[in-house]
Amino acid sequence: MKQPYYLILTVCVLSFTACSIFKKSSPKAIKEDNTQTITDRKWKLVELAGKPVADKVNGKEPFLLLQKSDSRYSASGGCNGIGGAYTLQANGRIKFEQGMSTMMACENMEIEHGLNKALITADNYSINGDDLSLNKARMAPLARFKAIK
Repeated sequence: MKQPYYLILTVCVLSFTACSIFKKSSPKAIKEDNTQTITDRKWKLVELAGKPVADKVNGKEPFLLLQKSDSRYSASGGCNGIGGAYTLQANGRIKFEQGMSTMMACENMEIEHGLNKALITADNYSINGDDLSLNKARMAPLARFKAIK
């Protein structure tokens, strides 16, 4: 007596799953390729740890440049040159490797130390128009940049 119920239940389950196999998936929106917009552009540092950054620090403009051809970055916090390798991954993931730096002593080293820490700490980025944010998880942005045209 129980056998027909199992048979009917099995047929129903197979019918429902078979229908879902042939179901057309909805077209996905084409996502903009952020690697084109983040790389090979010079980004001016405008905010670090939630605090605004001056246009010039020690007479130099703080910046970040990601070179696509060799996956290397160069940056400055207004004193020394900072550089190293970076890796871009899907979903806005980024990883900066500790690289080299010149060793000059300048009057204001706070921005430089903060930028270096933000680069090493960041694990993702977001772009909104000409604004780039380097982030750690879902916390507030570590650093914000504006594209230099």
